[in-house]
Amino acid sequence: MPEPRRGPMFPGASQAPASCGELFRVFTAMAMQGFGGVLAVAQHVLVERRRWMDKAQFVELLSVAQVLPGPNVVNLAMMVGDRYFGWRGAVAALGGMLAAPLVLVLVLAALYSEFSALPRVAGALRGMGAVAAGLVIATALKLLPSLKTNAMGRGWCAVFALLTLLGITVLRWPMVWVIAILGVAAVGCAWWRLRAR
Repeated sequence: MPEPRRGPMFPGASQAPASCGELFRVFTAMAMQGFGGVLAVAQHVLVERRRWMDKAQFVELLSVAQVLPGPNVVNLAMMVGDRYFGWRGAVAALGGMLAAPLVLVLVLAALYSEFSALPRVAGALRGMGAVAAGLVIATALKLLPSLKTNAMGRGWCAVFALLTLLGITVLRWPMVWVIAILGVAAVGCAWWRLRAR
């Protein structure tokens, strides 16, 4: 079956995937590196190593992925695949994100049920949680420069970030309410500032 015609690259991207097979392989490799979360790996691979998009485009796609139902990085993978190869690319990227990790998680779940009571296993899991948190923080710091071009500006972005942090950690609001309230407010703020320009 011939390879589907490639769609347009992201503006400013210097490279693009050559085929749906490459999409599948790249997203499989990302998924297998992303213990505790694939977001940091995805940003590194898609923006810095593969150069399929720039930081601002990654942040924009991630923002859309976060408000859609389902895991953020899975949504992101499908949007990248769709951009380059339509629905075939979306399926290839989705398969890459889910196939190998599904097998691995099933094996690990079976092993965890056997060995979870061991103190070393519990300690290792706590350590992996700390590493995952560090990766998310490092990714956020890498993406900070992209706020220069954000419609709200750095000040309003900082205000909404602080309100989100307070809502989740101090007030202990459910994530759905944080997104519903602060997400709508942030969209309204961006729209108002863009209209004022």
